[in-house]
Amino acid sequence: MDLTELRQKIDAIDDQLVALFGERMEVAEKIAEYKKDNDLPISQPARERAKLQDVAKKAQPGMENYTRVLYSMLFELSRSYQSKCSGNISPLWQQITKAIENTPKLFPQAPMVACQGVEGAYSQIACEHIFKNPFILYFKNFESVFSAIEQGMCQYGILPIENSTAGSVKKVYDLMVKHNFSIVRTFRLKVDHSLLVNKGTKLEDIKEIYSHEQAISQCGDFLQSLTGVNVIPVSNTAVAAEMVAKSGRHDVAALSSRSCAELYGLECLQASVQDKGNNRTRFICISKNLEIYPGSDKTSVMMILNHRPGALYKVLARLYTLGINVTKLESRPIPDREFEFMFYFDLETSIYSEEFVQLMCELSELCEEFKYFGSYTEVV
Repeated sequence: MDLTELRQKIDAIDDQLVALFGERMEVAEKIAEYKKDNDLPISQPARERAKLQDVAKKAQPGMENYTRVLYSMLFELSRSYQSKCSGNISPLWQQITKAIENTPKLFPQAPMVACQGVEGAYSQIACEHIFKNPFILYFKNFESVFSAIEQGMCQYGILPIENSTAGSVKKVYDLMVKHNFSIVRTFRLKVDHSLLVNKGTKLEDIKEIYSHEQAISQCGDFLQSLTGVNVIPVSNTAVAAEMVAKSGRHDVAALSSRSCAELYGLECLQASVQDKGNNRTRFICISKNLEIYPGSDKTSVMMILNHRPGALYKVLARLYTLGINVTKLESRPIPDREFEFMFYFDLETSIYSEEFVQLMCELSELCEEFKYFGSYTEVV
């Protein structure tokens, strides 16, 4: 039998599979109606486990695991379809719908915004890209930015969430879980770190370099090329520049933005010393209130999954089933729960899509616990 004949045989089998799959989903729809009428949950884990064992036993030798995977996906499709057919509207979707209706159509132009650091910080630069004419208040640390919004001092806050070189800013992720805040917009800022010094300072004079820990990690190659230099982390890159300027010393330097040189009267000894030329930091704009502006096509959520094999797979399978793209997936340990993790997802789908509505109505059945961080657009 040649390849053409084998493919024809596959096509004939596929025709049967498609027809049988359609029949199976029709029965699943009737089951969904029964569950709804009798107030039964869509998910039936015990039934699924028994069914997986049964089909594995019936599978041909060597096909057991492949059959389990196939039926796991079928169950995922069936649950998703049953959930859609049942027409259940989750409290989360009701909350999102209300936010979409109540959020102004125009993004604020000149609000009061909290930023971490001092004048010249990268957060300030990001803030001025997100808002047209913001009024900026500066705070010492990330926690203070959250507190400023909670206390009503500021309407929004700007915080770094991840860097293309150094990875996620884990402290900000942890604070997002701790506080009940929403992301309303994001911006990716191209970051260039320069070595700033007091005028007259030479490279061989430098004994100490100040900067934020993220900037330090982004400039690892350059720093390793220096000898006899102590690298000291500080709260912010602009704070580092301010410290060097105020010190008046000629044996210290700061890794900071080029704009801080003019701002603090410093000299740029070397420009763009980061390891990678395409070094970008993603900033989030947070709000105490859930605000969802027109055109939002990105969503962030946190999930705590059941600590058992296949839990993450089931979530990813559901997202795949719905055709929702995952642009970021990261795990973080759950405090006081040994070897258990929470997962952060950044998803790409319009808030107006049917798939988004369905996912928001199904989230509670996908995981043990979840937190919706908001839906937003990314400024370019």
